Amino acid sequence: MLEPELRREIAKLKDAMQEMEDPLCGQRRHPIENYGIIGNMHTAALVGIDGAIDWFCFPYFDSPSIFGALLDRRRGGYFRVAPIGDFNRKQMYRPDTNVLVTRFLHTRGVGEVTDFMPMGFRQDDTAGWAESCQIIRMVRVVRGELKFQVRCFPAFDYGRKEHKTLLKPDGVVFETGDLALVLHSHVPLKIEGTGVTAEFTLKAGETHYFLVKGCEEDQAHDTCKLERNATDLFHRTCDCWRAWLANSNYRGRWREMVNRSALTLKLLTFKPTGAIVAAPTTSLPEQPGGERNWDYRFTWIRDASFTLYSLLRLGFTDEANAFMHWLEERCRELNPDGSLQIMYGIRGEHELPEQELTHLTGWNHSQPVRIGNNAFRQLQLDIYGELMDSVYLYNKYGQPISYDLWVNLRRLLNWVCDHWMEKDEGIWEVRSEPQHFVYSKVMCWVALDRGLRLAEKRSFPADRQRWENIRDQIYEEVMEKGWDRELKCFVQSYGSKTLDASVLVMPLVKFISPTDPRMLSTIDAIMDHLVSDSLVYRYRVGDGYSDGLRGDEGTFSMCTFWLVEALTRAGRLHDARMIFEKMLTFANHLGLFAEQVGLRGEQLGNYPQGFTHLALISAAYNLDRALGKEG
Repeated sequence: MLEPELRREIAKLKDAMQEMEDPLCGQRRHPIENYGIIGNMHTAALVGIDGAIDWFCFPYFDSPSIFGALLDRRRGGYFRVAPIGDFNRKQMYRPDTNVLVTRFLHTRGVGEVTDFMPMGFRQDDTAGWAESCQIIRMVRVVRGELKFQVRCFPAFDYGRKEHKTLLKPDGVVFETGDLALVLHSHVPLKIEGTGVTAEFTLKAGETHYFLVKGCEEDQAHDTCKLERNATDLFHRTCDCWRAWLANSNYRGRWREMVNRSALTLKLLTFKPTGAIVAAPTTSLPEQPGGERNWDYRFTWIRDASFTLYSLLRLGFTDEANAFMHWLEERCRELNPDGSLQIMYGIRGEHELPEQELTHLTGWNHSQPVRIGNNAFRQLQLDIYGELMDSVYLYNKYGQPISYDLWVNLRRLLNWVCDHWMEKDEGIWEVRSEPQHFVYSKVMCWVALDRGLRLAEKRSFPADRQRWENIRDQIYEEVMEKGWDRELKCFVQSYGSKTLDASVLVMPLVKFISPTDPRMLSTIDAIMDHLVSDSLVYRYRVGDGYSDGLRGDEGTFSMCTFWLVEALTRAGRLHDARMIFEKMLTFANHLGLFAEQVGLRGEQLGNYPQGFTHLALISAAYNLDRALGKEG
């Protein structure tokens, strides 16, 4: 097998040759932040600022991609609709919706491509047409006259499956072994290789529609009245998103950014089960050209408390109830020893084996491209704290939990009592040796603390004395072994000299007072060593520390929002607000964040990342409240 570096060099040469043959290929080299997201709570698609859908897994978030040019421009597949020529390009969402508008501005005219996945239809809509529809693209000219080009080149199963291309009277059908993709259009299409192309001209006020949907092979059927159906679904979808967002009770500062984060989280929700994916993408790198590329199309237990806290604070009780139901189902599926996995599939799958797709070059030649995630096998003790915190918050602000759930939680807490002293891989899922991570120990304390509070609140039967004794034992051990007297801060793991931004959560989970001298000193140390002009590194690779992977990474956006919240609770509101305001400038043009921010302010990692938007909501809510009290 070729070494990764050699594979990357070969891929770069092939790309250079392809660009000489097809200039369009070279024009489509996009930064991660140059995309918007649309979705229907079953799957999602990323639409580039050039009018190309470069990522679309069908029919679900975790299904293989049909359009995957995001990970390989030559093999991945894409669907591009845009005017011919050089244009100024802009993107926006229709207000309070996830309906995306890509605009093309030129002296000859102004064109728009509006992309959305239908929402708001009834299950009894005629012929099931609306239910089966996946993506609608509305192309119109608002000024002047423009000539557009269409290029649709699907690549089934991450580009591993061949397909047939069959022209129909009102479009084209792409057929593979078990799936067909239908592209409906009144624009005449012509076959080019494995895809189709077309050109058409629109004058001001004219509109064309393209509809993409999937179906089982040999079941593709013609769709009549495309314009009427598409227009109806457009209005229904806009109304549906606006009606949903109207349920938010947030009226504070930065409302537009909070609303966009809420709309993004809704897009990442898998409606059939209530699960929320960490991100809709896989293998977008934490370092361009590096190996830190992971599949995030799953649901982490760790996200639970942050998710429920944000949803409940904003007033989205239905979503909180659905996600709590998903958590309760996982608590009924404990491992034989009484433990939980750190993550599951969106339907609750336990096995998420990791594979490398060696035929794909990866985003900007970042390899390997991975599907699945072997982290599901790791031991991460912190998940029990996050789970119990979420249950506690739900019981307090949502609905009382059931006795049956409590029985399973009690079993989990007894497991924590038996295993909290073990080493683990920690919140950052390191692939080096397990350590006694301070964050993991703190969250074990949280698990027992919330268990005791919940038992007291609901008068549930519990091993109170044992839980209380071990909770106090953990606390004293963290204060003794997690605190470095020389550095005057809490460190990443027992005996280490490595600083870690995860300890910023300690006052957020009420482990320590936000104004305790140890916490204030820790914040100062993190500000001095992990902060770069308001942006926070989760830790620094090098200087004797390795996380088991090669290369470096960007600043961690979620940690920046944690710093904002820690400063807010410490009463340093000027610092908190300045960092928060600066952090918002690193969002892309649509208000979206990936996992990390690179040296040039670019987005890195899977995108958009739910955890980052959850942290933004929490930081905005608490900072706004603190500023209101100050005023």
